[in-house]
Amino acid sequence: MANTLTFLGIESSCDDTAAAVVRHQPGGSAQVLASIVEGQTALHADFGGVVPEIAARAHAERLDHCVERALAQAGLRLADLDGIAVTAGPGLIGGVLSGVMLAKGLTAATGLPLVGVNHLAGHALTPRLNDGLAFPYLMLLVSGGHCQFLIAHSADRFERLGGTIDDAPGEAFDKTAKLLGLAQPGGPLVQAEAVLGDAKRFAFPRPLLDRAGCDMSFSGLKTALLRARDAILTEKGGLTVQDRRDLCAGFQAAVADVLAEKTRRALAIYLALAPKMPAFAVAGGVAANTAIRAKLETVCADSDTAFFAPPLALCTDNAAMIAWAGIERFRAGGRDDASLSARPRWPLDATAAPMLGSGKKGAKS
Repeated sequence: MANTLTFLGIESSCDDTAAAVVRHQPGGSAQVLASIVEGQTALHADFGGVVPEIAARAHAERLDHCVERALAQAGLRLADLDGIAVTAGPGLIGGVLSGVMLAKGLTAATGLPLVGVNHLAGHALTPRLNDGLAFPYLMLLVSGGHCQFLIAHSADRFERLGGTIDDAPGEAFDKTAKLLGLAQPGGPLVQAEAVLGDAKRFAFPRPLLDRAGCDMSFSGLKTALLRARDAILTEKGGLTVQDRRDLCAGFQAAVADVLAEKTRRALAIYLALAPKMPAFAVAGGVAANTAIRAKLETVCADSDTAFFAPPLALCTDNAAMIAWAGIERFRAGGRDDASLSARPRWPLDATAAPMLGSGKKGAKS
């Protein structure tokens, strides 16, 4: 286990088809030798969101090509690898199954070890891939399908402190964009509009801030935006460009305020453990939002906690994080075989009570 390991990673949990090659030598930094991501935005554009059947078919058509391109970019053959890691859940089951079956086929043909990876663990371990962060650290996973605070104690032990009981923030951003006539994916477009808007014009709620704990809710915030939009439509008969910008700014500010306050609470729990090198990391697509990131950095500075955020390419879904999580699990003795199953639900903290509500990827675990 002390040898240098080179792993192929395969990711197909939602609407990004990805393959990557990562190499790691103990005591050194991980190297991303190749990372290929093929998005499906154009395939789902006419439907206002991801269509699971279309996504699954696209994964089945593209995965082998992504693997070929990743190996070519890395200048390697399958025989040069030490193992294959694949997202085995959670996610849209058709897409997850496509990736798992390809990985099984490759391991059957080559004899390489197979490691099934929890997609959420891929995000949660990204700070170690990018920054070599030491355990334990506090992690905020904030994306289109998930939102939760986790203390990463080790590569296979995560303690959930709280999460969203309904819509994930990224999902709420996408729905907001749809309500305001913006294209998908909506997060970047809402952020661009918000920069030019007045965040104080609308008095949007900050859900669950009046309750103790680290759980969050964003469904009511989305409904408040809908009502504010409808009030403008009733009064004016339509939205001006500035109306749309102000709505986006107010919505984004509310999300940022909720995440910042819940981060303060999660940090208090984490810091009570007296970690030697306190660190907070954020990952997931919403981590690319500059306004939200700035709020979280301020919270960390106030508590003398180091702040880490991966580059954009590692914030959104990618296979490099899966390859890295596979290496971490493999070094800890993790192995899988042909019985590996695709899982639509797969909580990182199996000891925590199930979350209530549902989102783009189904009931929260």
